[in-house]
Amino acid sequence: MKKFYIVRTYTGREKKAKELLEKLIVEENKQDLFGRIIVPMKKTARWYKKKTKKAGKEENEYQMIEEERKLYPGYIVVEMEEDNEEAIKLVTSVPGVAHFLGTKNKPTPLSEEEVKMIEEIEKEKDAAVPEIPFSPGDHVRVVKGPFAGFSGTVEEVYPDRRRVRMTVTIFGRMTPIEIDFFEVEKI
Repeated sequence: MKKFYIVRTYTGREKKAKELLEKLIVEENKQDLFGRIIVPMKKTARWYKKKTKKAGKEENEYQMIEEERKLYPGYIVVEMEEDNEEAIKLVTSVPGVAHFLGTKNKPTPLSEEEVKMIEEIEKEKDAAVPEIPFSPGDHVRVVKGPFAGFSGTVEEVYPDRRRVRMTVTIFGRMTPIEIDFFEVEKI
């Protein structure tokens, strides 16, 4: 019966270890011992600030960049036959693979709940989730717009609209304002 195992790789070499393992499985004709090999990834979206010059004046331009991030740097998930020495030796012979998680003599398989969690992550992998640069309580300064120069505290974050509600002191009174992510920066 095939089970899922966590394999420790050298950080930054997860994809290469996966490719080499898949290649070795085919070369050794051991496809019957293995199932899926997963590098758990998640797409994120972040805003990139780029300075441009327009009419001799420097301005900030913003672009959203989608990137894939490893959820567990330094680890891959391998589905393989349980308690099979041949499969274990094949995996550990791959350059970039350190060892299985578990005891020295016997790798520990993942539980059903852990497998379901990883499968859910794999299903949601294609949906990019934008990073939220601010959280309530952050001290920020307004750098653009009519409130430029004011500083205050973030009270609420609206990630879907890319806006924050913050309080600033105007004429000696605390005043709530709602402003775009790009118009403020952390202090």
